[in-house]
Amino acid sequence: MFITNILLKKAKSKNILVLMESAVSGHQFTMIRERLADKLELQRFDPYRPSWCWSRGGAEVMQLRIV
Repeated sequence: MFITNILLKKAKSKNILVLMESAVSGHQFTMIRERLADKLELQRFDPYRPSWCWSRGGAEVMQLRIV
C-alpha cells in the first residue's frame, strides 16, 4: 500500500445528525449524537400536542465534522 493512499483516505466523522420523531404526533426534529453511541430516546415537549412525549432517533441525516 502506498503512503498516498493512507493520506488520501477519508476520515470518518465522530458525530452524526439524526432525525428524531415523536411517538405520539409524528413531529420531527434533528439532534446531534456520536456515531458510536447508542440510539437516542428522550422526552421532549411536543408542539403539535402540548405535552411532554417520547421521541425516538430514526434515520441518519448526515455525518458532521465539528472542528
